[in-house]
Amino acid sequence: MADAKQLLRSFVEVPRDSHFPIQNLPFGVFRRRGQPEDPPRPAVAIGDFALDLAAVSAAGLFDGPVLSGSPCFSQETLNMFLGMGRPAWKEARATLQKILSADEPVLRDNEALRKSCLVPMSDAEMLLPITVGDYTDFFCSVHHARNCGFIFRGPQTPVNPNWFHLPVGYHGRASSVIVSGTDIIRPRGQSHPIGSSQPSFGPSQKLDFELEMAAIVGPGNELGKPISIDDAEDHIFGLVVMNDWSARDIQAWETIPLGPFLGKSFSTSVSPWIVTLDALKPFACEAPKQEPEPLPYLAEKNHINYDIPLEAWIKPKEQSDPSVVTKTNFRHMYWTVTQQLAHHTVNGCNLRPGDMFATGTLSGPEPDSLGCLLEITWNGKKEIPVGNSIRKFLEDGDEVILTACCKGEDYNVGFGSCTGKVLPALP
Repeated sequence: MADAKQLLRSFVEVPRDSHFPIQNLPFGVFRRRGQPEDPPRPAVAIGDFALDLAAVSAAGLFDGPVLSGSPCFSQETLNMFLGMGRPAWKEARATLQKILSADEPVLRDNEALRKSCLVPMSDAEMLLPITVGDYTDFFCSVHHARNCGFIFRGPQTPVNPNWFHLPVGYHGRASSVIVSGTDIIRPRGQSHPIGSSQPSFGPSQKLDFELEMAAIVGPGNELGKPISIDDAEDHIFGLVVMNDWSARDIQAWETIPLGPFLGKSFSTSVSPWIVTLDALKPFACEAPKQEPEPLPYLAEKNHINYDIPLEAWIKPKEQSDPSVVTKTNFRHMYWTVTQQLAHHTVNGCNLRPGDMFATGTLSGPEPDSLGCLLEITWNGKKEIPVGNSIRKFLEDGDEVILTACCKGEDYNVGFGSCTGKVLPALP
């Protein structure tokens, strides 16, 4: 089990159950509450504080060969920093762990600097940390793929033959990627005709969440030049929790022959803190065995996932507490994030810093580890209890809360939460 740097401690008091100890230091972007005229500022999370990286940089504390004098932390997004690649990421992490450590006086003993750099989370409005140029959604859980096949095609061929040879994906809508906490207006659209009638139009009656994670791209590649599977990890900065909201009735009617469109493009929520692959390394685990063996461009020497427990909760508007509806784990994913990136670029497609690609719904093998209501209720054929209520799909006023947190030896590496509340459709 993960025990790297388990003795490393920060002078910042970090609650024992915090997602954000010094072993994590995820990156985000914030603005001080009540100061809308202030520009957004990059930060890392430490306990119940956001460490303002613009202030840290202005104080000259990034003094290494890559980051010294760099304007990357005076930007309003993390895109410039992402594009600088792993040397910059590692130098930043080492510097931040040093200046936040319990035995380093530079911040600890300088009250004025400490106050300018450490912002209580309660005073920070978290923003979308990147400009998302492009967003791709993959379909990489074999359990999700199999269950969807059973629901829509029957037991004969629940998983299409191509699925075991390549990571299936489609191009999503980057403009509707939103930060956690943004409300979701119930989408309207066409639904499948009943019998010989015309398609119906109106608010979706099968609004769903999808418990996913998404990888954030660092340095990109030139058009026409694929990224090798052996180099793929150096092009992935980190991961976020993602809710790919889905209108199942709209999706079912529109999806043939070109795939999802309006049933998906209305909103995609992401958690505000990007957890780096460096922070996740202690939680690396063996990925599922792939049969048949993948083609050479997808065959990786280090076939790993990460042991990241994930949960989905629903809080109905009439209830004060949320109820857990599923518990799953990132380690079940069949196609790894490095395989997804290598496949994405094998045709010469160019990725850019801040691009995002998602895993697809992360369902596990057990009935209580299914990653969306489509699977949990078997497309509405059964009801599930949610506190004192019952649900087949999401109702107006429901708040969905997704969480992810790795459990180490005496510390966590967590992602915080990804939340959104369903508002009624527009008239």
